Amino acid sequence: MKAYLIEKYGDQSAVRAAELPDPKPGADDVLVKIHTASVNPLDFKIRDGAFKRILPYRLPLILGNDLAGVVVKVGSAVTRFAVGDEVYARPDKDRIGTFAELIAVHQDDLAHKPATLTMAEAASLPLVALTSWQALVEKARVRPGQKVLIHAGSGGVGTIALQLARHLGAHVATTASAATTALVEELGADVVIDYRTQDFEDILDGYDVVLDTLGGKTLEKSLRILKPGGKVISIAGPPDADFARELGANPVLRQAMNALSFTTRRHAKRRGVTYSFLFMKADGEQLREITRLVDAGRIRPVVDRVFPFEQTREAMEYAEKGRAKAGKVVIATV
Repeated sequence: MKAYLIEKYGDQSAVRAAELPDPKPGADDVLVKIHTASVNPLDFKIRDGAFKRILPYRLPLILGNDLAGVVVKVGSAVTRFAVGDEVYARPDKDRIGTFAELIAVHQDDLAHKPATLTMAEAASLPLVALTSWQALVEKARVRPGQKVLIHAGSGGVGTIALQLARHLGAHVATTASAATTALVEELGADVVIDYRTQDFEDILDGYDVVLDTLGGKTLEKSLRILKPGGKVISIAGPPDADFARELGANPVLRQAMNALSFTTRRHAKRRGVTYSFLFMKADGEQLREITRLVDAGRIRPVVDRVFPFEQTREAMEYAEKGRAKAGKVVIATV
């Protein structure tokens, strides 16, 4: 099969096309012919080696974290899927590699594709939808009437988190550009703050939950707009000890991660709020919940542009340089 991989960590020049043996599925695996995959910031971080201490991948490594496709083979223990099924997934963190023609995915990480979506739309969803679900439903337990701030509402995570927060009954604010105001309002934002001309810290106060997708100064300010007992859940801030425990990291690495987030957690504690880091997990059951919301019209994907498979490097560059106006960049293998 053809795939796009890295043999060493580095910038975009490290990504190359290669011919590789087809994957061999295990007893619990489903072999999927990939029709579409989507590009995520996580792909750049893995390529750059930003997570090499946390996620020690063996190189060469096929990149890619989202897929939609068709089942071409199932393992002997597979019970949920059959050849010919249309499926989508975010593979487990240890088994990524969707910038390829084929992939073997554990059946627990897979779900049937929403019937209402194209392959391109379906591939844009798994990572960002699972991130939104695990942040807002699992960690924050958002309830009707709560005030939720979602940063970068026109981004991949933001476009889905806005819709999920609205579905959960929250009052939703977001940061976005003036050009995407109409879109984020349509997706569920009650308050839109133009990050180029306004400071959300001057406008918002008494919020229950912030989903931080940017880190840095944005994370610092987010702590200050929460009411006592509020929560900041970040996918861009420093990792914490809970994340280290989820990874099964050794005590030294757990202590190191705890140190990275010490200042942020201290500031949060002083304000009577909490900070937690989220690195989303593959979960087929949660993806099935998301499928039901999609097919019920509660959530719709936002796709900025679709690139052919031969332009995978160009698709990554387009996304990394922030050229997408809103939503996700997708790669079509078929």
